Amino acid sequence: MYSKILLAVDMNEEASWKKALPTALALCRTFDASLHVMTVLPDYRMPIVGSYFPEGFAEKTRQALSEAQQAFVKENVPEDVDVQCIIADGSPWEAIVKTARKLHVDLIVMASHTKRKFADYVLGPNAEHVVHHAKMSVMIVR
Repeated sequence: MYSKILLAVDMNEEASWKKALPTALALCRTFDASLHVMTVLPDYRMPIVGSYFPEGFAEKTRQALSEAQQAFVKENVPEDVDVQCIIADGSPWEAIVKTARKLHVDLIVMASHTKRKFADYVLGPNAEHVVHHAKMSVMIVR
């Protein structure tokens, strides 16, 4: 049923993967699917904000995130699961939807872990946007 599963994680937020990762791994094993672990490097939406960071900041941040992602996969994803690490830039929900389309994934798995206002409590802002905009199946793990 699924051949490619995208798991969106925030490397700084354990709640983004603590329950979602085991679910994604079980689905990968059940359907012999590949796992695509994705992290989004947020942009600042305003070029002036970027001018306050030192030169090379973006490249160093991307490298550190890549290393953290590789360590995360090594520690948490069993060797019998075919896994790929992905780092995307931009708004989290937009990057998740765009990457899922580009990779032709069958299923997006993500956690709903923020609770700032009532709408966020029910689903979460990024999860809500992904559900509404993705053309493939989305599984939100609570």
